[in-house]
Amino acid sequence: MPSVSDTYIENRQRVQPTHTNNYASAHGGNVVKWMDEIGAMSAMRAAGETCVTANIDGLDFKRPVPQGDTCVIESYVYAVGRTSLRTRIRAYRESPRMGERELTTESYFVFVAVDADGNPTPVPELEVAGERCRELRDEALAGEPDESR
Repeated sequence: MPSVSDTYIENRQRVQPTHTNNYASAHGGNVVKWMDEIGAMSAMRAAGETCVTANIDGLDFKRPVPQGDTCVIESYVYAVGRTSLRTRIRAYRESPRMGERELTTESYFVFVAVDADGNPTPVPELEVAGERCRELRDEALAGEPDESR
């Protein structure tokens, strides 16, 4: 049985000129794409199956990620249903030289595990063992949009 912390993934993407909009910051569509990719990886770690995006809830862009900065994506699964996995995903802008970080975007994605034929398939229970797992889960549950609860 996978734990919440087993699903934690953090990845970085350097924001290049081809990733930017007219204001020299990461295009929102690119940020969402990076979030979706890393979120799916977290969901697959929990499910042990291919996972596809079913819902994006409460996508909030708080500030831009400037060209030349690094976009850090943090993702983990904090709850599961029969075939679904609720995933918290946050993006940060990070200075590549100093490592200073600032939250830019956050959301909750729901992924569904699918079999080889693309049909929903059951996922294992998610273990919440240890303080780190509880902190991650509780933080995600506290910030969930109301309609997710």
